[in-house]
Amino acid sequence: MKISGFTIIKNAVIMDYPIVEAIQSILPVVDEMVVLIGDGEDDTEGLIRSIGSDKVKIHHSVWNPGLRSGGVVLAEETDKAFKLIDPEADWAFYIQADEVVHENGHAAILEACRKYKDDRRVDVLVFPYKNFYATYDYVGDSRRWISMEGRVIRNDKTISSYRDAQGFRRNGRKLQGILVPEVTVFHYSWVKSPEQMGTKHKYISRYWFDDEGLKQHQIQELFDYIGDYDSVERFTGKHPAVMEKRIAEKNWQIELDTTVKRFSTKDRILYWIEKKIGKRLFEFRNFRLLNAR
Repeated sequence: MKISGFTIIKNAVIMDYPIVEAIQSILPVVDEMVVLIGDGEDDTEGLIRSIGSDKVKIHHSVWNPGLRSGGVVLAEETDKAFKLIDPEADWAFYIQADEVVHENGHAAILEACRKYKDDRRVDVLVFPYKNFYATYDYVGDSRRWISMEGRVIRNDKTISSYRDAQGFRRNGRKLQGILVPEVTVFHYSWVKSPEQMGTKHKYISRYWFDDEGLKQHQIQELFDYIGDYDSVERFTGKHPAVMEKRIAEKNWQIELDTTVKRFSTKDRILYWIEKKIGKRLFEFRNFRLLNAR
């Protein structure tokens, strides 16, 4: 059995992505790691090379400047990276630049890949998410955040990245997947200082809005975390080991009120039901679970 990892990245230094930790978090379970680096403005390649693993295979790409709406360019680049993996691989493990897989899930990932390798009903392995907000101490617990997503897909090129590369589909149709609950993806996209988050939004907005949209889109130089969230809870668990150094070097502090719940009536009811039964109803998904939850 062979598992290929793949990811895309651009301006990792400027936007302070934990891309090194993301790659390191899945290196133990992949046989190769394809990294497609976009035409950026910093030394992202040097950062990737600092990982020092012979599994890492660096490729380069020029992002299409005409794809400037809704993050579609991210899907195009993801598909490019997917095409670069070893054609003999059974599975392809996609990791985004702000996602880190906890090491406690490595054994479960390998077990699931072996178990379903020849089961053609299964297109994707789905993992639960923890979505961190503002600091490493808070987790977003509302419907604003995805609760799970497919990250290990079958090496089948009829499968492609969907919309803004959140997930995958086959010719626009949802994939059939298996939830692997022992695995957790730690999502750190919204963990930055207010200054760094302002910088990130300045750069990433280029791939979400055209020129007219950018004029109307207000970018905060100091991101207002306190006024932005709808619901958070304190994180009391343990972060992935590869994140220890980055967390220790954090140089900002934000206190959030976990009693604040800024919901519409509908979302307040759905939030209450989710907390009561442990199941999120009517969630957007790119897959259908064969072991439904």
